[in-house]
Amino acid sequence: MSDKKYYNLYKEVKNKILSGEYEAGTKLPSKRIMADKTGFSLITVERAYFMLEDEGYIAPKERCGYFVCDIKGYTPLNSPNSTVAIKHLPVADEKPIQDFEYSVWFKTVRKVISDNGDKLFVKAPNKGCSILRNAIADYLYRYRGMTAQPENIIIGSGAEQLYETAAKVLGRDKIYGIEDPSYEQIRLAYEGMGALICPLKMGANGITTGALHNSSFDVLHVTPFHSYPSGVTTSISKRYEYLKWADNTGNYIIEDDFDSEFFIPGHPIESLYSLDHFNHVIYINTFSKSLSPAMRIGYMILPDNLLSKYEKLLGNLSCSVPVMDQYILAEFISSGNFERHLNHMRRKMKK
Repeated sequence: MSDKKYYNLYKEVKNKILSGEYEAGTKLPSKRIMADKTGFSLITVERAYFMLEDEGYIAPKERCGYFVCDIKGYTPLNSPNSTVAIKHLPVADEKPIQDFEYSVWFKTVRKVISDNGDKLFVKAPNKGCSILRNAIADYLYRYRGMTAQPENIIIGSGAEQLYETAAKVLGRDKIYGIEDPSYEQIRLAYEGMGALICPLKMGANGITTGALHNSSFDVLHVTPFHSYPSGVTTSISKRYEYLKWADNTGNYIIEDDFDSEFFIPGHPIESLYSLDHFNHVIYINTFSKSLSPAMRIGYMILPDNLLSKYEKLLGNLSCSVPVMDQYILAEFISSGNFERHLNHMRRKMKK
């Protein structure tokens, strides 16, 4: 209670100083007079005065008492004692994700915390935690038939950040060819990095041949599986056409493989990364669709010939995904729960 009394007195005197009621150079009542006037103890008044002195509102003069300081650059308030109501934002009533086994996820969280303890509160390595990069590499091999070395996998907080990382590695001075129409955040991410955009007309099987070969751009960004908003999935021949363009020009393709886990026919469609034999494809995917939009974790697979460039340009930056989140996701993947979740969702979608 005494702490609250001294703080209240501090605020009262401070407001009188800021309002101009106590002008610069004004002598404050002595501590004893202020104690008698307010009914507070002498110790309470001393604490309030010491706090005002410490913050530069008042200054003592030997054997004279405390005087109000001249606060440079401050305009007195008209109503310092008026209170401003805090306007709280409305709390959205978010609906839970259907068919997600929350109990399995929270069981995984408890296991990770129990097993790893203080490992979860260290700084994340630049490319992400090895335990998650290993788990992703194993998952891609088992579930997608993709061979990616953990050393080439970089963890990031969502697709937009990974687009920006790719632009930093390949160059902001490049022109990025994107599908037209395409997911709006792709354009915004590259333009936000200062790069130029070249829209490429979409056809029934992907980017039209005319747009692919008659446009001036340096990097090709494609979403081969269920491109948004067109819904087009590129044919195998079109995928090879993309790769041939990269091989002939010596340029890179950014493969945005969003939504690809939910292939319906029974076998995953081969990614450009899997088909590429010339190290021209940067692969990007996230867990925002496969698990939850709240899961701000994604990953990028860089070809070998870009690893040293990445290290030179971005090797000193910290990974933006908390270590605990990385360990939890790694356990969820390694335990097989992630694949069981995907299979459950695919069966439901098929029905």
